[in-house]
Amino acid sequence: MNLQKRTPRQATAEARPVRRAGLALAAASLLVVGGTACESDGATPAGDAAPAASASTEPGDQAASPSGARSPDAEEDGTATSGEGDGDGPGKSSPDRTEKLVDGSEARITEVGEQHYVAKIVSKGAVVATLETDGHDAGLNANGMFVALTLGGDLASWMGNDHQGPGTFALEGDWKAKVTKVGELRYRAQIIGHNGVAGTLETDGHDTGLDANGVYIVLSNGGVISSHK
Repeated sequence: MNLQKRTPRQATAEARPVRRAGLALAAASLLVVGGTACESDGATPAGDAAPAASASTEPGDQAASPSGARSPDAEEDGTATSGEGDGDGPGKSSPDRTEKLVDGSEARITEVGEQHYVAKIVSKGAVVATLETDGHDAGLNANGMFVALTLGGDLASWMGNDHQGPGTFALEGDWKAKVTKVGELRYRAQIIGHNGVAGTLETDGHDTGLDANGVYIVLSNGGVISSHK
């Protein structure tokens, strides 16, 4: 199976990986840069009430860099704040659905536009992280709990199956990842399929994630990569 990834910020991409939206992932390489609620592998876990650091991305001409998780100050359960991506989404006071995460916290998922979802991770009544897709998938590593949110609004969480880069590692779905360190809190992972390099994930101070034809992949800014099917 092939997938197509995106070029760095403001770069174009031919397609975006979406499982439920039915977009096929092409073999051409692309570069994706994302952010998460966690600044490093030692970031505040989703089970803690402390807020994580915030990050945001800007869309490119055809595809933006994958969204990272933006972490607002911890909010009381059910409290919404103003601004795009804050609260449960623009114009909404409650999420469309709530899902339990593997660590016992929950994700409140709201559709705010076409291929645009916000997932607020809530633990002990406080929002500790926010994932947002806006033309790109999102992912984070919260101290060993990996969370991915797709363009189609699918959310997955898991623990384990992780590898510390640099190095070349086997992933789910017969994918492989060649992880290299390219700077401080900056790692690059070439996603390799049967036909060679199919795409590239890159962190730039923030975690990133994608849905590779039903295989969720998260790369952290500390070089940890994990996949889940």
